[in-house]
Amino acid sequence: METETAARVTEAQVWNALHQVIDPEIGCNIVDLGLVYHVAIAGSRVSVAMTLTTPGCPMHESIAQGVQNALLCLEDVDDVDVQIVWDPPWSPAMMTDRGRASVGIA
Repeated sequence: METETAARVTEAQVWNALHQVIDPEIGCNIVDLGLVYHVAIAGSRVSVAMTLTTPGCPMHESIAQGVQNALLCLEDVDDVDVQIVWDPPWSPAMMTDRGRASVGIA
């Protein structure tokens, strides 16, 4: 019986990749905007629960595809599941200090 010793993607690598996904309307990454609620790693599969700034966001598909593309570029990631959720609703209070500074909110 063989034991699998395959390398696995780390949560830090996933978060770093998510920092590269920019909301094109706002010009800030989705992590600093506070859009990413949860990340889970199961083997080579990464699941992301996230929201958008508004339910009618016209960039819905583009941002979700950006998340998928960024994570699939990571070594040891073969599958990505992006769930867009609306609870809790997003608010500017969820932004990091860096996110607020990048969009000019004090």
